Amino acid sequence: MGFLSVLSCAHQWITARVQPGDLAIDATVGTGADTLFLAQQVGRRGQVIGFDIQSEALTLAQARLRKQEDGAKLGSISLLQLSHDRMVEAVPEDWQGAVGAVMFNLGYLPAEGADASIITATDSTLTALEAARALLRPKGIITVVLYPGHEGGSQEAEAVTKWASALPVTEAQVMLYRQLQRDTSPFLIGIEKK
Repeated sequence: MGFLSVLSCAHQWITARVQPGDLAIDATVGTGADTLFLAQQVGRRGQVIGFDIQSEALTLAQARLRKQEDGAKLGSISLLQLSHDRMVEAVPEDWQGAVGAVMFNLGYLPAEGADASIITATDSTLTALEAARALLRPKGIITVVLYPGHEGGSQEAEAVTKWASALPVTEAQVMLYRQLQRDTSPFLIGIEKK
C-alpha cells in the first residue's frame, strides 16, 4: 500500500473531525467530488454550501449529485455561482464560528473541454482563506489542495504556504502533506482551528 493521494488525505482529515449535522463549505466546487463528500459526511441533518465562478462547474456538480443512490442521506446542498472570496457575505450569519470544514481544491476545472486558463487567483484565494478561518468552529478544519505544476499555480501555492505558515500557533495547527522529490506535485495544507 502506498501513500494516500492529497485528495484522499484531505478527506481522511475531514472525516476525523466532521460530525453528522455539521455545516461545511466547498470553496471550489469544480466537478462536485468534494461537495458530495462533504454532504455525505454531514448527513441529512447537515448543510453544505459550494462556491464556483463557472456555471459549467455547477452543472457538472449537480449531475454528480443527482447520480447518488443514497441522496436522502446527504446533507442539504446549496451551490452558488460566486467567487469564494465572497464567502462571508454569502453564508448565513449563524454560520460564523460554527463551520466544521472548508475544502479548497485550487487550480482549474479538471473537466474535458473546460477552459484551463480560468484558474483560482491568489488574491481571492487568500481572502477566502481568511473568511474560512473566521467561519470555523473550534476543532474545525480547512483543507487546501495546491497545484504548483500549472501556469500561476506555483505563485498561488507559495502565497498560501506563506499565509498558512504565519498563522499563530495559539489560533491554529497547520500541517503539510507533500511529495518532496517533485516541486510540481500537488500538495495539501490542513489548518485546524484551536
